[in-house]
Amino acid sequence: MRLDALLRTACDVIATRGLANTRTADVAQAAGVSQALVFYHFATKERLVAQAFAYAAEQDLARLEAVLRSPGTPLVKLKKLLRLYAPPGRSRSWAMWIDGWSESLRTPELEKVSRRLDLRRREGLGEVITAGVADGVFSCDDPAGAAWRINGLIDGLAVQLAVHDRVIPRRQLTEWVRLSVARELGLIPDQLD
Repeated sequence: MRLDALLRTACDVIATRGLANTRTADVAQAAGVSQALVFYHFATKERLVAQAFAYAAEQDLARLEAVLRSPGTPLVKLKKLLRLYAPPGRSRSWAMWIDGWSESLRTPELEKVSRRLDLRRREGLGEVITAGVADGVFSCDDPAGAAWRINGLIDGLAVQLAVHDRVIPRRQLTEWVRLSVARELGLIPDQLD
């Protein structure tokens, strides 16, 4: 089995079972390989988890970079980023990142991975906002601060959506994000549809 397939399987298992309940034996079984092979590649569960999170972060960063490099106006890119960042209902990947953020408090390797992803997400959004301000499409005196506030709102609401079933409907989350982003950037909310 190729290493990337094993890492993808590990991400799926972590997202389904949770970080605390994932064992190397679970990953081996889901991948259809021996536990010895898992240990051959990763040596410890901690190393497996850290590399699985790094793998997931690279996938997320690749999607972000694709949006940033895509053709289109800053408004088009902003809409794509908002769709990319917002969770689709009770998302398993969001559950994995919530676990990862929590474990980052105790595991320096995971903290580095989550920090890199979080900072790049904010930088990417800030780049789009700055381009929109330069083009006269957005009105914002503090693009970096706006990016932090928008990401903070999305992250906070996503945690509620992922952790607490039916507390916030997905449609409500989307509307609050749309209204807040419109206010931050001097837009009419309908421009973000």
